[in-house]
Amino acid sequence: MNDNAREELRREIENMRANGARRQELSQHACKRLFFDFGIRPSIAAVREFTQTGSASDIPKDIEAFWTRIRATSRVRIAEGAIPDALQERAGELLGQLFAEAQLGARVSLDAERAEMQAAIDASESRLRDAAVRHTAIEEAFQRSEARADAASARAAALEAELSALRGRESDAHGGLQALINRLERENDALSKRLEHEQTTNADLRDRLDELQGELRQNTEHYAGQIKDAVREAERRVKPMLVELDSLRTMSATYQASVRDAGQKEFEFIQQLSASKTRADRLEVQVRRQSDEIDALARERDSLQSRGAMSDEVGRVFCALATQGRLSADELAALATQVDAHVHVPMRCPVCESGEPELSQREDEYDLSCPECAHTSGTASSKLAALAGFSVKERAEAT
Repeated sequence: MNDNAREELRREIENMRANGARRQELSQHACKRLFFDFGIRPSIAAVREFTQTGSASDIPKDIEAFWTRIRATSRVRIAEGAIPDALQERAGELLGQLFAEAQLGARVSLDAERAEMQAAIDASESRLRDAAVRHTAIEEAFQRSEARADAASARAAALEAELSALRGRESDAHGGLQALINRLERENDALSKRLEHEQTTNADLRDRLDELQGELRQNTEHYAGQIKDAVREAERRVKPMLVELDSLRTMSATYQASVRDAGQKEFEFIQQLSASKTRADRLEVQVRRQSDEIDALARERDSLQSRGAMSDEVGRVFCALATQGRLSADELAALATQVDAHVHVPMRCPVCESGEPELSQREDEYDLSCPECAHTSGTASSKLAALAGFSVKERAEAT
């Protein structure tokens, strides 16, 4: 018996109750539908499930009345007419067999429904186990997330403390650095304005050059078109009019003179173009020089900023340690260019003691060397590392 049949039977009983049917009628209708339509033997639980009325003693009476009515109806039908006793016995056996078959079908349906319910229970238990596993995994992930959050909070507190210290040191050098930055910004603005003016002038020259080139191209195309038209006209008229050969030669000479004039104008335009290009190159050299000045000012600004991040006393201490060779390669690499703003080139070479060392820079590499004795520090990644390599006693003696 499926769910749709159950709902249909419940609706029928509710309609009967709404129409004023009594308990006995509701129970009889439920027993009749269960037995005849669904092949289910009426029971107290089944009848009670659909009627929702009657006590434990009333429902068995209603079921017994249903069976009594069925037996009475069967006897009346069998007793009608002249039916032999043997046929009546066979009819009774047939009814008993039908009842047994109905019970067997009901048991098979019950077993099938039990199997379906058991499969549904097993699937629900499996989903419950999967949900428990997922719940455990989620709890573990939540605990790991809390641990990471605690570690992140501790790290944030440490970084805030370090940031406060850095801000304190930064505020000490902020005054002088701000004035220097303002001066550099003013100079940078002035240079930028000069650069924009030169760029505007260069753009005007380029526009004039483009105009001259366009005019030259138009004149050349015009004269070339005139020459082609004259040649075509001469070819058309030379056959029927040989008399006009002299006049055509005169016209050809005229066109050649026009071509020479066009060549002369082209030469003048080329000279103007060359002069414009020379002025543009001169302006480009000037712009490059100003760009180098801007880069030098930017490096000076970066040097001042890096010097502001570290006090002069600390810088001098690091320079002294590097000169004495007391800083290892790992320490020099860790310091990098932080102390370069405080590094000063020594006045005398430690080998010849007469040459004045020179510091050279190629891209991001530094080299400190003596022009007198060719003593050098070798390629280094910072000024401090070059000073350390130049001042090491063993290296100086080997050189």
